[in-house]
Amino acid sequence: MEWSLNAPFTVEEAKKLRCGDTIYLSGTVYTARDAAHKKLYTLLLEDKPLPFELYNSVIYYVGPTPAKPGHVIGSAGPTTSYRMDKYAPSLLDNGLRAMIGKGKRSTDVLGSCMKNSAVYFGAVGGCGALLSKCITSSEIIAYPELGSECIRRLTVERMPLCVIIDTYGNCLYDMRHCT
Repeated sequence: MEWSLNAPFTVEEAKKLRCGDTIYLSGTVYTARDAAHKKLYTLLLEDKPLPFELYNSVIYYVGPTPAKPGHVIGSAGPTTSYRMDKYAPSLLDNGLRAMIGKGKRSTDVLGSCMKNSAVYFGAVGGCGALLSKCITSSEIIAYPELGSECIRRLTVERMPLCVIIDTYGNCLYDMRHCT
């Protein structure tokens, strides 16, 4: 099935999505990679505020290249997601609704998606230049010292994604469980 979805989105909207569905995502998405995830995780452990509202938000695992003159952002392809697996369950427990990346996730992340009614979207690796065309604005909101791994607030329009893990624990990489 195909869906147009606006981020942030709710538990009810997440529960409609099924493994293998095509999503055209619009709205606000935050970027965070390894170093930023470690900082977010530490803030959660210390019960300190995060640099953005996590509840119902979407995080894109991306470290975009610098923007060329006249462009909003450089190439913005997904990074390998499993590197965030040690942090993802804590973020999901605190309201994160969706993650965008590429590759398999741990059983802990799959279980956390089920527990928290969250989803994992896949973006096609190697298509960073094309995906960047879906990004209409980009603003650094935290950790500029991390360079390309800083946290950005993106506005996206119809970013093409696939549901890899749905709220029911189905995973596209285990075709026996997809509906």
